[in-house]
Amino acid sequence: MKTYLVGGAVRDRLLGLAPGDRDFVVVGETPGAMLAAGFKSVGRDFPVFLHPETGEEYALARTERKSGRGYRGFVVDADPSVTLEEDLGRRDFTINAIAQDESGALVDPYGGARDIDAKILRHVGPAFVEDPLRVLRAARFMARLAPLGFVVAPETMALIRQMSASGELDALVPERVWQELSRALASARPSAFLRTLHDGHALRAVLPEVDALYGVPQRAEYHPEIDTGVHIEMVCDMAATLAPGDDLVGFAALTHDLGKALTPADELPRHVMHEERGLAPLRGLCERLKVPAAHRDLAVIACREHLNVHRLAELRDDTVHDLIARCDGFRKPERIAQLALVCEADKRGRGGNAEADYPQGRELLRLYAAASAVRGADIANADLQGPALGEALRRARIAAIHNAR
Repeated sequence: MKTYLVGGAVRDRLLGLAPGDRDFVVVGETPGAMLAAGFKSVGRDFPVFLHPETGEEYALARTERKSGRGYRGFVVDADPSVTLEEDLGRRDFTINAIAQDESGALVDPYGGARDIDAKILRHVGPAFVEDPLRVLRAARFMARLAPLGFVVAPETMALIRQMSASGELDALVPERVWQELSRALASARPSAFLRTLHDGHALRAVLPEVDALYGVPQRAEYHPEIDTGVHIEMVCDMAATLAPGDDLVGFAALTHDLGKALTPADELPRHVMHEERGLAPLRGLCERLKVPAAHRDLAVIACREHLNVHRLAELRDDTVHDLIARCDGFRKPERIAQLALVCEADKRGRGGNAEADYPQGRELLRLYAAASAVRGADIANADLQGPALGEALRRARIAAIHNAR
């Protein structure tokens, strides 16, 4: 059985990154031969098998032919005559089209190792345009590889623009869009995901609510970067720095300013009421992409409350309490810490502010700790029942906030 290590494991070794799961391709075999050798079949759309001892995936070498619209419209050929080079040729990027044989020698017919050295993300061949998911994968790879100095090859960007103009991206299903988006938000540089899609004219099809922010001006004294789209890129990168790998905080950072796209032109560059205006497009985005409830709920909180946190020192004691209560913070304490992180990312994700202090975040956590230390049992007595007990607890927590200031 001729087997080769392929894909991410080979790529990451050449990049000097920690290897992830290992995938193998098998050349010259049939499904029957794999089953006879003890492998377990798990592939639904094409022949993939699990090794009987290691549990690692082994796929038969295959080619793909476009047969319909979208990323599922392919006919797969896994005949034993398919060569390794043909299998590698159906892959998306040259850096993913490198194989390694059992002796450790590379098989690299499309120059992937050369592109790794040159730090270029380049498509393998013209079949790239047949799969709209590859546009999202290009952007997501850039979110991971941009910190290493990678750029998208000009000819690959040209194909992305061609695919965007063709309407092929409309065939992407919400679950796959969310999967790629969430992985990008958990990467080191989410801005590269947004920038790749925006420069490829694809963001308007994938995230129109975010795309609408580009070109929207903000007040220079608060936002030296001016452009709201650029601000969102900076906030997402700061969120990735403050909460590495946390796509929940990352999604709230991405969507906290959606309302600025709806500011009337005669009010620009001011954005009065943009928090409230952003709630409807945010909820629409979450519904369309089937965003998990935890991500949606934190994003709504951050969209609605971020200006309140920024001006925390100006808020009355009861207003601080009610902010915490609106976030359901007394039942879900993690939300207050997450909100503080998003707001810090918003403040520091601005031109010249990357190293700025954000005392509001610490203060919010401190006042929350004081308020949450007051329990219903601390004030319960026979004369307080139902709403009266709730109001007494509220007053006691407000007093705790006051005493903590």
